[in-house]
Amino acid sequence: MLAKNLIAAAGNAGVPKDPWSLEGVTYKGSPINNFGIAAEELNPRTIFFKPDGTKMYVAGTIGDDVNEYDLSIAWDVSTASYLQNFHVWGEESSPQALFFKPDGTKMYVLGSSGDDVNEYDLSTAWDVTTASYLQLFSISAQETSPSGLSFKPDGTKMYIVGYITDAVNEYSLSTAWDVTTASYVQNFSIKTQETFVEGLFFKSDGTKFYIIGTTDDTVYQYDLSTAWDVSSASYSYPATRYFSVVTEDTGPFGLFFKPDGTKMYVLGSTDDDVNEYDLSTAWDITTASYLQLFSVAAQDTSPTGLFFKPDGTKMYVLGSSGDDVNEYSLSTAWDVTTASYVQLFSVATEDSNPQAVFFKPDGTKMYVAGDAGEDISEYDLSTAWNVTTASYLQNFSVASQETNVTGLFFKPDGTKMYIVGASGDAVNEYDLSTAWDVTTASYLQNFSVAIQERSPQALFFKPDGTKMYVAGTGEDAIFEYDVT
Repeated sequence: MLAKNLIAAAGNAGVPKDPWSLEGVTYKGSPINNFGIAAEELNPRTIFFKPDGTKMYVAGTIGDDVNEYDLSIAWDVSTASYLQNFHVWGEESSPQALFFKPDGTKMYVLGSSGDDVNEYDLSTAWDVTTASYLQLFSISAQETSPSGLSFKPDGTKMYIVGYITDAVNEYSLSTAWDVTTASYVQNFSIKTQETFVEGLFFKSDGTKFYIIGTTDDTVYQYDLSTAWDVSSASYSYPATRYFSVVTEDTGPFGLFFKPDGTKMYVLGSTDDDVNEYDLSTAWDITTASYLQLFSVAAQDTSPTGLFFKPDGTKMYVLGSSGDDVNEYSLSTAWDVTTASYVQLFSVATEDSNPQAVFFKPDGTKMYVAGDAGEDISEYDLSTAWNVTTASYLQNFSVASQETNVTGLFFKPDGTKMYIVGASGDAVNEYDLSTAWDVTTASYLQNFSVAIQERSPQALFFKPDGTKMYVAGTGEDAIFEYDVT
């Protein structure tokens, strides 16, 4: 399964700078660039390609066999034609992964019924009908539900992944390509990224490996500082940065950054406070350190949204217990401990469960995302930044994209709007044909954050749009994304 994705990535992408990097990979996009194998196998578990791309092999658990296909155009699966098969049911009733020696004279089948690697000799290279069973190697001591298999090109290393350990297990073979000489060396856990891993693939020089799984239906990339040594692996893609706020609050509902990226503010709904962090490297959340807090419990015991005036002298907290926007003045800009409550504005008429608040940069407009109405309400402020002068103007429904809207953000010029929600677990992007007028919004596209956060609550972008940040209560953390 994974090899198919990687072959498609390498051959069909707008190729990234490093051809082995998943960053920038896109599907070729034409419906002809796929090939149905249902006539041969209804539950395919693994795929393998001959090094020159002129043959493809698929194994599955319905036929318990290896199916061989010819490709008239190398690497183009749409040109595949079925040729023949070889049954492995005598050795394995649940084949999960498949691998061939580079010269095609040996075939290896990983099975989950026997928890072993079965080795076959092919008297005619790459012709599965000439395969004959030779021997096996049990991996049950390391993994009792194996799903992925890979070898080092010289046959002296073997790698196994599976559902139980969620790890890449490394073995050394004292005799190349002879599985009976394999001995376990070490493993590398990938459960932080995937808990139901389905496939494994190594870059030919051993400096990268890739896994795929069904938890998030994603291909993950890892870098190895020492080739073929899994203990030297580090996760590298999809690229996100992670910062836990669980020590300060287990319910992050609001997120805001100082315009220069050196401060981050997280609104916590568990302790009803605004937590202030310093970032030693601007916009890099991994460099954040907790500084201090300010309680908003006196105004709202279910705070949901947070916003600051661009100069840091005003702070606004939206709450769902009072259904209002609370305004605070800060005597020292960006220092939450100097905040003092000023006044409030009720949004209860428009929404009984407001979740996020945003202001136009000049303070003359305010926007509230509501979960009850599944919409964005727009308000005019006759006096900039004074919430008591707000008056409701109009709204825009986002129900078609999200039924539990939790976060809201606008591009600085007002021509784009972004929402995030806990129903779709995605950031939805809208174009506004008239800047700052929500009624002119039209849905464009979305980006799923479900891999990192199953309950996103807040959204923020770096002013130049090159970074996106999501806060969520599933992990009680802030996630940083590069927007390339």
